[in-house]
Amino acid sequence: MTVHSQIQDETGRSVKPSYFSSPPLDVSVAFPQATPASTFPPLASDYYQFNDLLSPEEQALRKKVRECMEKEVAPIMAEYWEKAEFPFQIVPKLGALHISGGTIKGYGCPGLSLTGSAIAMAEVARVDASCSTFILVHSSLAMLTIATKIPNKIGLRIVQNGDILLKEVFVLDEDRLPGVNSFQDTSKVLAVSRVMVAWQPIGISMGVYDMCARYLKERKQFGAPLAAFQINQQKLARMLGNIQAMTLVGWRLCKLYEEGKMTPGHASLGKSWITSMARETAALGRELLGGNGILADFLVAKAFCDLEPIYTYEGTYDINSLVTGREITGFASFKPALVSQRSRL
Repeated sequence: MTVHSQIQDETGRSVKPSYFSSPPLDVSVAFPQATPASTFPPLASDYYQFNDLLSPEEQALRKKVRECMEKEVAPIMAEYWEKAEFPFQIVPKLGALHISGGTIKGYGCPGLSLTGSAIAMAEVARVDASCSTFILVHSSLAMLTIATKIPNKIGLRIVQNGDILLKEVFVLDEDRLPGVNSFQDTSKVLAVSRVMVAWQPIGISMGVYDMCARYLKERKQFGAPLAAFQINQQKLARMLGNIQAMTLVGWRLCKLYEEGKMTPGHASLGKSWITSMARETAALGRELLGGNGILADFLVAKAFCDLEPIYTYEGTYDINSLVTGREITGFASFKPALVSQRSRL
């Protein structure tokens, strides 16, 4: 039986209640069969024991960042992602991790190895991709807000991206970066930043897998956990394989850079391939969660959307593929070949 209650507006007239005036849904109460991501799942995605490849200092850094993100950010990330607002109250917590500035030495920056900076970025992205973008951008590209906020984004909604217009900008000679004479000279910066960006989807995929692994064990259907069904195990195994491969490619990129052997083609291939594998991993995770796969409360839908801008920025998949293609063939194919005005017929 449905009971239709009546409420009154400010004029005293009776009006039907609207569900828009209802309080927000508490997922933990409405869906007690599975734990939402506000209580973040334990790490389950390091299947090939990647942690053993890290130094004791890098292992300690990884653990410290993971604990902070799970405790301080996970409980509030879905709320702020939905509102498209940045939780400025967590900035002191992120600052205390001493990872902002990454590999930069001096100026209050930690001077981490590229590997150390990369794994820290992955741990941040595992819980929230927007926070990892916030740290990465403010470490590498800009330190101040200089633009108007871009609204209505579908991904990285917590990050306050801005529209920047440069008009009649004049830079004094003494303010120019030394040794930079053309856009080609910026490729060194882009190569390093592409490595760091490649570690974001690695972290995102780890979080997606960790969430799915716990969810499938908790959620029951037909009297058995979803984890007991063959097709779900097959998808989990594919996701896990993707993550192991992505992690090892990302790790090798860091080592090539630290040994002075990394080329722009290496960085571009890593960024393009890792992001494509992460998209597949998130899509499989979204399928595994069924209807809850479209709720940000269970992380996967949020991660699914957050991967889209990462797939595009620091060079699209196609452009990065062409950077690698130029390096391995010797031919630049960024511009279409000139069409002959004469017909060969």
